[in-house]
Amino acid sequence: MSLDSLSAAVIACERCPRLRAHCREVARVRKREFATEEYWGRPVPSLGDPAARLLIVGLAPAAHGANRTGQMFTGDSSGSWLFEALHRYGWASRPNALRRGDGLVLTDCWITAAAHCAPPDNRPTREELARCRSYLQAELGLLTKVRVVLALGRIGWEAWLRASGWWERLPARERPAFGHGLAAALPDGRTLVSSFHPSRQNTNTGKLTREMWYGVFAMIREEIG
Repeated sequence: MSLDSLSAAVIACERCPRLRAHCREVARVRKREFATEEYWGRPVPSLGDPAARLLIVGLAPAAHGANRTGQMFTGDSSGSWLFEALHRYGWASRPNALRRGDGLVLTDCWITAAAHCAPPDNRPTREELARCRSYLQAELGLLTKVRVVLALGRIGWEAWLRASGWWERLPARERPAFGHGLAAALPDGRTLVSSFHPSRQNTNTGKLTREMWYGVFAMIREEIG
């Protein structure tokens, strides 16, 4: 399987009836702000450079973000935080992405998620996450140059540990801990970095500040070079 064929499989996926129904309903009703736009309303494929050394694992598409635009982290405030930082530290060609085809190019970076469909209340069930995990597992096999994994939020952190096999291989007490800015060297030579997710809930309350956010990317840039 290639990354292109994997993306096609993701877009066509119908494994989770609840999520598919939710995405279609959001696309039908739409948000007033985007009432004239045609929503994507399908599973959202991953995005980036196949030769990436940095892999970013998020939670899931936002209902009126990637579920609308069809591109990971595109069209919402979380994406604005992410792409601005990626641009600042040399991984993105522009500081924001509002829609597919607007010129964004990622270099040395690949963006994926624990779930590829927008879930109600941003909460996929454990069963839905398990059904989506094979896509992340396939990606990990195809992205052979990854050196650093950045997990955004606890769900992204656990999704990567499970998909990579480290959740089962490492005893619970030896698994990398989740916490903002924590970095753990894994036995295979890769580094797992965890961060609070740049959700409105975290950024508007000050749980995640720009200084904290930039600190994570500065650390990764120093690690990768």
